[in-house]
Amino acid sequence: MDINYELYKVFYYVAATLSFSEASKQLFISQSAVSQSIKTLEKKLDQTLFIRSTKKVRLTPEGEILLRHIEPAMNLIKRGEAQLKDTSFTGGQIRIGASDTICRYFLVPYLKKFHQEFPNAHIKVTNQTSTHCVELLENGQVDFIVTNYPNAALSNLYSIKKIRRFQDVFIANQSFHDLRSRKLTFGELLQFPILMLDKNSTTSEFLHNLFQQRQLDLVPEAELSSNDLLIDLARIGLGIAFIPDYCIPQQDPDLFTLEMAEALPSRELVIACNEHVPISKAASHFMEYFKEL
Repeated sequence: MDINYELYKVFYYVAATLSFSEASKQLFISQSAVSQSIKTLEKKLDQTLFIRSTKKVRLTPEGEILLRHIEPAMNLIKRGEAQLKDTSFTGGQIRIGASDTICRYFLVPYLKKFHQEFPNAHIKVTNQTSTHCVELLENGQVDFIVTNYPNAALSNLYSIKKIRRFQDVFIANQSFHDLRSRKLTFGELLQFPILMLDKNSTTSEFLHNLFQQRQLDLVPEAELSSNDLLIDLARIGLGIAFIPDYCIPQQDPDLFTLEMAEALPSRELVIACNEHVPISKAASHFMEYFKEL
């Protein structure tokens, strides 16, 4: 089927903004030209792609299917354009996907180093959970991701470089001081309120698996999207928080780490990229900061 690329480009911008007027602004063409392009594409595909009303625009199920294919293609084109601009390696850009925790407690020193070496380079960091970061990679929205591992969402399509080993720990405040001198079993932990990350995280999957392996059903007191919030809630005594050891507050008199009767398995931080898609020189240089375990 012979369809002009520009029609797909217009479709992408309308689908991304859900607005014909906003798409026209971003494409620097008239709104009538946007509307005509969508009509032409719908005619060629013999499908209705948008549901139009006076107040808003919505994708049809067929439009959503098309967007899932067009979005990665558009991102690959943008990546190619960025790499061409990156040939001198005085500028260019890197696009990283990582969780808030990994960015704050691990990546910041490396971002600082890269910025000092290449002040003209553009750094874009997209914060999502480790699971959702894989979706960013699949859609071509980032050059690479830094994620917790194991990560069930990662497939054999990705090149994985293990860069740091870490341990998960349980922390509590002084209202749980009776637990300081005890080595707790997983069963005993269930007697206390557990604070943990939400179900969309690899950490949640990891902790639930630890309990299930012992035929125990974990029902947390609270599930949040931020380790910082978990630490804050643990600090005021709302429960026992499960967090990575690299984000434990230093010299915090209000918090202590619980001892477990069984050692928890360690996990890793990894860099993952699509080995079938070339990355920019800037991104490649940034990844060289990390030695493989």
